[in-house]
Amino acid sequence: MRSKALAPIAALFMMVSGVVTAAAEPTARPVDLPVNLPVNPRTSFAVVSVVPGVSTATPNADEPRPALSIIKLYLVDFALRHGDGSPGDKALAQSAIQLSDNNAANALDNKYPQAIGATAGEFHLTHTWRAGFWGNSTTSARDTASFLSAKEITDPGSPILGWMATAAPVAADGTAQNWGTAHIPAMMGTKWGWADDRVSLVASASFGPGFATAAFTNGGPGDENADLAAFSLH
Repeated sequence: MRSKALAPIAALFMMVSGVVTAAAEPTARPVDLPVNLPVNPRTSFAVVSVVPGVSTATPNADEPRPALSIIKLYLVDFALRHGDGSPGDKALAQSAIQLSDNNAANALDNKYPQAIGATAGEFHLTHTWRAGFWGNSTTSARDTASFLSAKEITDPGSPILGWMATAAPVAADGTAQNWGTAHIPAMMGTKWGWADDRVSLVASASFGPGFATAAFTNGGPGDENADLAAFSLH
């Protein structure tokens, strides 16, 4: 049986499918949800809705953590919207998101070293930094979920969202992309990240109809699945 503490979260996931319609209603009232989600502190987790107030997070959701390949979302967004518009950039961007291809990210990061900082500034991602190289970057669960939620509002046709929705089952380095926020009901697309050893640090970020989620775990895919089990279909 699920804890009564999860009832507000269950209500959130029940209402998100109609959140855009609700936002259009002048009488729609946002729901303020608690910030003390029952999640193991090794995982930071955030849910951000396009409707102000219909969001929630763990107490550590703003903790800067190794961004892993989640940072490719910010890098690719800059390359697509502020780059030179070349077919080569688009091909690299697609590979960086669908396949989490590090070589593609390297090429984009070398060409646009300002990309991550610029995206962080534009979207007010206050816990996101690039430390000389995309692979050394940090971000937070709330920053990531906020970015994806903002993309749903301002750029719903972004190729990033489409590529997340068609992510490859297996990444360029052979890692299965199949854990974490991807198992939360109503998810439409996901980006994953992991440390080189694939077990010490992992992350996942997903978007659904009118909301986005992100999780960063000090552990492996199984640990993140366990920590999000109360919210997922896994």
